[in-house]
Amino acid sequence: MKNIATLDWSAIEAALDAQGYALLPGLLESEQCTDLASQYAQAQRFRSRVVMARHGFGQGEYQYFAYPLPALVAQLRASLYGPLAAIANRWYDTMQLAPRFPSDHAEFLARCHAAGQLKPTPLLLKYGPGDYNCLHQDLYGEQVFPLQLAILLSEPGEDFTGGEFVLTEQRPRMQSRVEVVPLRRGDAVLFPVFHRPVQGTRGSYRVNLRHGVSRLHSGSRHTLGIIFHDAS
Repeated sequence: MKNIATLDWSAIEAALDAQGYALLPGLLESEQCTDLASQYAQAQRFRSRVVMARHGFGQGEYQYFAYPLPALVAQLRASLYGPLAAIANRWYDTMQLAPRFPSDHAEFLARCHAAGQLKPTPLLLKYGPGDYNCLHQDLYGEQVFPLQLAILLSEPGEDFTGGEFVLTEQRPRMQSRVEVVPLRRGDAVLFPVFHRPVQGTRGSYRVNLRHGVSRLHSGSRHTLGIIFHDAS
């Protein structure tokens, strides 16, 4: 895994501001991706399994990790949170929203747990031919951290075809904007959970975002999702 502290956080912040997402190429090594994907079959690591078609979420399935999280997942969650909290606080200042986010992830989790959000939210997603994930937002309770991360664990063109990561941005009094984010195995994408500030000619305004995955044409696709708030 790349050293989180040495990432170009100025460029990451600029990308999030300009286009609503930021790429972190090669965040994980290929072996780490393979190991994480293989954990999907280890039922004891997870607290729940969701079959998307049963809930109208799309096709495919995913599982939420149980506590204690795998070491790599816990490390990613804790080390990414601090730099992202600074961005989140600036965004919330701009949008005139409360609350503000502490710099330490354990402190933020304590806030979640005090609000009754006790269930871990990092998850593994698995897609096969014909599977897809409808556009959605990962909101699990009153306490929400406004940024999240997805890491592709499979290699496009080798492990699967199709299955692109998609973001839509709903702008006031305008048509929605769609972004297809290209990812390779080990690449991560940072993106808003539900809204972000955008600078306009008359100041900043708020836009809502949703994310999903387009239909797989062939093969198998695994993704690791890192959400920083816990669920009720």
